[in-house]
Amino acid sequence: MKQNTRHTYEFPRPALATDCVIFGFDGGELKLLLTEREKEPFRNKWALPGGFVFIEETTEACAKRILFEKAGVKHVFIEQLYTFSEPDRDPRERIVSVAYFALVNKHQYDVIAGRDTLKAEWFEISNLPKLAFDHGKMVKMAIQRLKGKVSYQPIGFELLDEKFTLSQLQTLYEAILGNPIDKRNFRKKILGMGLLTELNEKEKNVARKAARYYSFNNKAYKELTQKGFHFEL
Repeated sequence: MKQNTRHTYEFPRPALATDCVIFGFDGGELKLLLTEREKEPFRNKWALPGGFVFIEETTEACAKRILFEKAGVKHVFIEQLYTFSEPDRDPRERIVSVAYFALVNKHQYDVIAGRDTLKAEWFEISNLPKLAFDHGKMVKMAIQRLKGKVSYQPIGFELLDEKFTLSQLQTLYEAILGNPIDKRNFRKKILGMGLLTELNEKEKNVARKAARYYSFNNKAYKELTQKGFHFEL
């Protein structure tokens, strides 16, 4: 009879965790989802939603589970950011963290403090508190990744409503880049890409001239993504 054998390892193994950098947009400044820790280390300090990976789950599955358990956020498309493995990044033990990031429409999510969490709140990127662990480093890297992403992938599907004005789209890009954008140049470039569908509808009940609404053309977006393109502002 064949017997099951258990492998033993000569070297100690680090624990594995995930952390989530979730950006939100509500028409103004870019925001970041943070949770106030209930337990040590860093009790009462603000941190990214994070936790340990179960033995039977992937790091992505863990990240999505943690988002729901600690902040009440679910059904979010997340992307892997980076693996943080500095030996001293966590005072408890040797812990490697796989960080993920996402862009969401803040209005679509009601954040609720959950397990091991005192509070869950959105903070403006320009006014973040001091973060626990190496989470400040994670946020900085995620912002840089996001700024680079706008040059090769149109941003807006996750953050804007189904219909939007060109001014609203420009405000989003300015929030991501942290700089003002020339209005005429932006509109020329974004319209020239063929990614937007002009709608037969305008804003209502506004004091100024009503702006026309647009929507993203999903088919054109997928085609350009496959071919590759460069969008530099």
